[in-house]
Amino acid sequence: MVENKQMETLTQLAAALAIGLGAFGPGIGIGLIGSKGAESVGRNPEASAKIQAGMILAIAFAEAIAIFALVVALIILFVK
Repeated sequence: MVENKQMETLTQLAAALAIGLGAFGPGIGIGLIGSKGAESVGRNPEASAKIQAGMILAIAFAEAIAIFALVVALIILFVK
């Protein structure tokens, strides 16, 4: 019974680390993308449409990594 409780605790810890670390990088990446995008539009307002399109694409890729981390965390929690 104690071993089962320890395994459950380790499983929850692994899932928490998976989503925690998996969302940390994309969060920083999205912040940097927004910062540099705003800086770019400030320097060259005529190119704002092209800059915005590139920013949205980069943010979507960064968010996809966070979604993959969420899926891994859910698999760790619910697959036995």
